[in-house]
Amino acid sequence: MLMLTIAAVAPALILLWYVYHKDTEPEPSRLIFKGFFYGGLSALLSTLISGPLLNMGFYTTEPSTWGEAIKIAFFGAAIPEETAKLLMLWLLLRNCQEFDERYDGIVYATTIGLGFAAFENIMYVISAGANWVDVAFTRALFAVPGHFAFAVMMGYHYSRFSFNRKERDSARIKMWLYPVLLHAAYDTLCFFSELSGALSFLITLVLIGFCLWLFKKTRRLILDEAERNEYVGSGPSIRANGYDINHDWSGMPEDQDNFK
Repeated sequence: MLMLTIAAVAPALILLWYVYHKDTEPEPSRLIFKGFFYGGLSALLSTLISGPLLNMGFYTTEPSTWGEAIKIAFFGAAIPEETAKLLMLWLLLRNCQEFDERYDGIVYATTIGLGFAAFENIMYVISAGANWVDVAFTRALFAVPGHFAFAVMMGYHYSRFSFNRKERDSARIKMWLYPVLLHAAYDTLCFFSELSGALSFLITLVLIGFCLWLFKKTRRLILDEAERNEYVGSGPSIRANGYDINHDWSGMPEDQDNFK
């Protein structure tokens, strides 16, 4: 059981370490642990969303057509899971004074996303039985980095929603919509590859290409945001007083008192 748990959780912890150590002002460890735990809770919360959608006929449990595969990808996975993650991110940061830099959105969102991935991984690996090594390896290459990429996109736009007045209205939509669309595209390709034996190899190549593009895009966002990271004041203060993320604080928190 110990080896299964390590194999399931290790990929998420490695990616979390990568994001955390790109932060010029690392976040408190207590909030990282709390966010990771919230991510695990979001996996449970997502079932409270997907369950009713299944009962209402929005999707089926086993796809037999292309259309059913798309419905499962959206209503059975992407929408419930990304909605649950975003809710947990909001709960974590709504009164958080440590949420005060533009890169912080990525840090906290990926912490929750990887907490979700770790919990989900444990369930998949345990249920795989004798095939747990294959399942753990495959999910370490695709599923966990996938949740990581969706979370980076969510966190990137969550910071803009919180700190940038000019982008707030569009970021309000993007921080949910973009992760949902990327997640649904990933799951749709996975389901498509299982539906058609003749096209399985081709679809798998498309899936790999999509993942490579997604990971390249994600890495670019992380590096750019980490490099341009700056103090912008805590999220609640920004929203209350209308500070702008583009203002140059020069690393001095007290400077915000001069900007009204």
